[in-house]
Amino acid sequence: MTTSQNPETLAIHSGPRMDATNGAVAVPIYQTTSYQFRDSEHAANLFALKELGHIYSRIMNPTTDALEARMTALEGGAAAMAVSSGQAATALSIQNIAQAGDNIVSSTDLYGGSWNLFAHTFRTMGIEVRFVDPADPKAFAAATDKRTKAYYAETLPNPKLAVFPIAEVAEIGRKLGVPLIMDNTAAPVICRPFEHGAAIVVYSTTKYIGGHGTSIGGMIIDGGNFDWEANGARFPMLTRPDPSYHGAIWTEAAKPLGPIAYILKVRTTLQRDLGMAMSPFNAFQFIQGLETLPLRMREHCRNGAMVAEYLKKHRSVTRVIYPGMDQPMDIAARADRYLKGGRGGLVGFELKGGVEAGKRFIDALKLVYHVANIGDVRTLAIHPASTTHSQLSEAEQRATGVTPGYVRLSVGIEHADDIIADLDQALAASEGRMAKAA
Repeated sequence: MTTSQNPETLAIHSGPRMDATNGAVAVPIYQTTSYQFRDSEHAANLFALKELGHIYSRIMNPTTDALEARMTALEGGAAAMAVSSGQAATALSIQNIAQAGDNIVSSTDLYGGSWNLFAHTFRTMGIEVRFVDPADPKAFAAATDKRTKAYYAETLPNPKLAVFPIAEVAEIGRKLGVPLIMDNTAAPVICRPFEHGAAIVVYSTTKYIGGHGTSIGGMIIDGGNFDWEANGARFPMLTRPDPSYHGAIWTEAAKPLGPIAYILKVRTTLQRDLGMAMSPFNAFQFIQGLETLPLRMREHCRNGAMVAEYLKKHRSVTRVIYPGMDQPMDIAARADRYLKGGRGGLVGFELKGGVEAGKRFIDALKLVYHVANIGDVRTLAIHPASTTHSQLSEAEQRATGVTPGYVRLSVGIEHADDIIADLDQALAASEGRMAKAA
């Protein structure tokens, strides 16, 4: 295991250095459901948490364990758990500490799927989500009461792209005994939320972590930096006997293992019961992507900045949405504070012709793919109002940053000249059709 703190090295060398059985350097795919116990005592110890080890791949698997170790090291956390998707990571991160009658306070600047989960599905479970505008961090404190179990936000909100005030909200939360959960999907490597006070980080590994667009997955990372015991009355699910696991108190059970009560509970209860497990094959795929993540992020950031500058000067574009570009001074300053080494690969823009112009632009693309994903090595484009955010009302869409004519680009790692050439011809085609229609 490396002692380096450099992401380029951590992404390759952290976690298991080789397979202990055969010496393989590449992490093997352990495509197995179950694991042979040494004897009856060994089996009993595993189930009683007296030993940590593999029981069943729904809960733990050596391939996913290797991915978890690398993600933990890359983020500077204490422990992690891989899950079946980014949506699963978001849902479980909250369900691990909140139950019926509780609430969380969430930023309004969210991916459409997360908004739906919070506003509708969680409501059926009895968990209230209170949405506040992150432009004023104090709004989180104003919405907090004794049943508030977490604050939730995206580092680089998709599609609004206004960097979240991580340290400000984390500090408010710690004073009130409320942990901040950060979705860092759009900003791996360039932002490390734990360094700014976040307690939990979640990812859709489907995006930049993999980069190849082949696999669905998610990750929950425990920072090990939040004192659950000091706020025990607020978090009975962690600090009082759990009847689902023979009365285990998770803050006590975790002490021999380190500050991982949160991740220990989510693995041994929710993952056990709900089974949102990442497949070993997908974990293997994400490990391959992770090894080149720091290099890819440099190119995503470089190309994203070039595309944003190109669009800013184009006569058909009324507005470009990009971190730090033409944003209010305080929001632009957050990009400088929290994003190091680049502003990411997401670029939004609006066309003069509104929604119809946006659709014509999408249909004219040749190199750029029209898909519902971000973080791929390929450049991707989509019209959120009619796709990713279409289940939201118009008011909800605008709250998340989606307007009728908004187009989102996930800028890939192709040569920047080729990306811009395709955008240029698509914009020209859109203008030509608009002229004919006029």
